[in-house]
Amino acid sequence: MRAAQYRGGGVVAAGEVERREPGPGEVEVAPAFTGICGTDLHIAAGHMDARVSVPAVIGHETAGRIAAVGEGVSGWSVGDAVTVMPLRPDGTCPACRAGYGHVCEAMDFIGIDSPGALAQSWVVPAHTLVALPVGMDLRTAALLEPAAVAVHDVRRSRLVAGECAVVVGGGPVGILIALVAAQVGARVVLVELDAARRGLAEDLGLEAVDPRGVDVAARARELSGGAGAQVAFEVSGSQGGLDSAVGVLAVRGRLCQVGIHAEKRVIDLHRFFWRELELVGARLYQREDFTRAVQLVASGEVPAARLISDVVPLERVGEAFAALAGGGAVKVLIDCQSQVSEVSA
Repeated sequence: MRAAQYRGGGVVAAGEVERREPGPGEVEVAPAFTGICGTDLHIAAGHMDARVSVPAVIGHETAGRIAAVGEGVSGWSVGDAVTVMPLRPDGTCPACRAGYGHVCEAMDFIGIDSPGALAQSWVVPAHTLVALPVGMDLRTAALLEPAAVAVHDVRRSRLVAGECAVVVGGGPVGILIALVAAQVGARVVLVELDAARRGLAEDLGLEAVDPRGVDVAARARELSGGAGAQVAFEVSGSQGGLDSAVGVLAVRGRLCQVGIHAEKRVIDLHRFFWRELELVGARLYQREDFTRAVQLVASGEVPAARLISDVVPLERVGEAFAALAGGGAVKVLIDCQSQVSEVSA
């Protein structure tokens, strides 16, 4: 079968890999569309070479249909439309025993630590499946995984209606966080350097600002009666973004760290001390976050499909990675079952 492989040295390309039949407790999914996410870009850039074996089939944001069911699997049938919560915790570590399997200390994140969804066939444990509502478009459903990330991030931040939230970074997850925060009832400001991404956010009804021309901290004070943002989401993964997120926070504000930082960063701990700030990490999601994401996206309350910039066939996966790395595009989907060039969004 054909699959997208990370081959090291910044190269992601389609190639032939062996197809595997599902074993006991497993299902074979035929991914229809798989999104390229920030983690995939980090892999392609070589930032995760210590963790990712080469060559590696990557990808985990997907939607498709069940192609085969392994022994002992019940409740699922060939043809069912599904997405996948790609987490295989070990179930025995202290985090798992405490109920935090999504941050398992020996996690197999499927699509990073084991073969992923940028392929014509993907075998996963049955417990990872999430059913899709009848009639849900599979392109839209491919964004349920990042939408679940956003739901988890907002939940971790303890954001409530009426609070001011500043989201630093207007990529796919940043925009989704802003949309989920707005659904909570928060006053939301999205901070993004790229004009096209700001334009998309504004089209979605969000307030999006360029920090080079707007005093974001002053705007947060305007929206909060002078206090500043009760919550800031750092989604950019940059030192400047981190500084901005800390700088907008009100006394006892919460910084929710979402972006992946490839290197250690400097943080103003004196400001944390002086203003009694909190730093909250937010990684991945739990089943309830996926359930909520399905509700929000299926209802249109979070118009996730609007984030799709392009859809390209599997054979052009290298071009798609290059386009995203160059900036401008928001979410590019790979049509995993097509190998023709005329596929478009």
